[in-house]
Amino acid sequence: MSQKLFDRNPDLRKLREDGYAVQIRGGFLLMQVPHVNQKGEVRLGSLISPLNLAGDVTQRPDNHVVNWSGDYPCSSEGKPIEALRHAEGAFDLGNGLAARYAFSCKPPEGYADYHAKMTTYAGVIAGPAAVLKPALKLRSYAAPEPEEESVFNYTETASDRVGIGALSDKLRNERVAFVGLGGTGAYAFDLVAKTPVPEIRLIDGDDFLTHNAFRAPGAPSLEELRQTQKKVHYLAGIYSKMHRGIVAHPVALGRDNLHLLDGTTFAFISMDAGEAKRLVVMKCEEMGIPFIDVGMGLDLVDGSLGGILRVTASTPEMRGHVHDGRISFGEAKEEDLYSTNIQVADLNALNAALAVIKWKKIRGFYRDLEREHHSTYTTDGNMLLNGDRS
Repeated sequence: MSQKLFDRNPDLRKLREDGYAVQIRGGFLLMQVPHVNQKGEVRLGSLISPLNLAGDVTQRPDNHVVNWSGDYPCSSEGKPIEALRHAEGAFDLGNGLAARYAFSCKPPEGYADYHAKMTTYAGVIAGPAAVLKPALKLRSYAAPEPEEESVFNYTETASDRVGIGALSDKLRNERVAFVGLGGTGAYAFDLVAKTPVPEIRLIDGDDFLTHNAFRAPGAPSLEELRQTQKKVHYLAGIYSKMHRGIVAHPVALGRDNLHLLDGTTFAFISMDAGEAKRLVVMKCEEMGIPFIDVGMGLDLVDGSLGGILRVTASTPEMRGHVHDGRISFGEAKEEDLYSTNIQVADLNALNAALAVIKWKKIRGFYRDLEREHHSTYTTDGNMLLNGDRS
């Protein structure tokens, strides 16, 4: 991915052509620069700049600040270059990157491109090093480091540009299964597909029909609906344009194929009550992985809808509530088979968002002071209630 960015963009390519040791990691551009520290020693540090991209094309830098991983740059006499100082601390930028300082050197007109931005900072920082060591090469013509394989088809810049790359790193070892891709399951998948989890397994045996189009993310064409695709194939076809790790299994999960969950680290369950759900829950518990089960109950009374959304989490530390009635495993009664299962896209999306937020809490992305394992949202009073705290 990073080599393609250098090939496509003249400003990035020119940095390498000029001999600078540059690479791209995550959503950051890195460039090694020699500098003088307060002891008068010449050392190497790295300038780190977030990238502003439109797909794989660089845009004008929207941020003039850079981070710096080395000692504080000094003059040839060992005096700190105060004109650069912006902030200091322990900055965990994610992607294996850490910085000690942030520098600010903003020309009145801003920077036209990344070549201008990076060479401006390099000139200020490396100048004193060249005074002390005239033979020092600012431009090392070093071979670029091997590219890191990304789960995305284009660089993910949303996290790095706002400084939360280290939080996204907490999701990089997940292998997530979605059991059921109805309205709520599909919206939850949409959100997880935008995270750096290396593998997402979609498990559902149903077709994607017209009514599904009105309670799922995206907007299928009439021609796509006429193809009567499986839900997993329809969704995988869309999101594989962005995420490389999506695996589709067009089957209903049951006793004979529970092995499809093997190797996963988390599961989102969005399926009807019954024996199949009980088997999926038991499988997750046997594997020792956390899971989240979602549910929705809406009714039409006096011309308007009301009801409750449910998010129930189960972790190795807390399982009992699942079997004490929080999740229903009973088979549907015959009269219920012909009843209306009311689903509304906005509530599907809300139910999904609450489930994904809870997953991120479990993995440390969000603070989790309540540590609830069961929550409900009631539409009538706009009430969000927590229960089963660990």
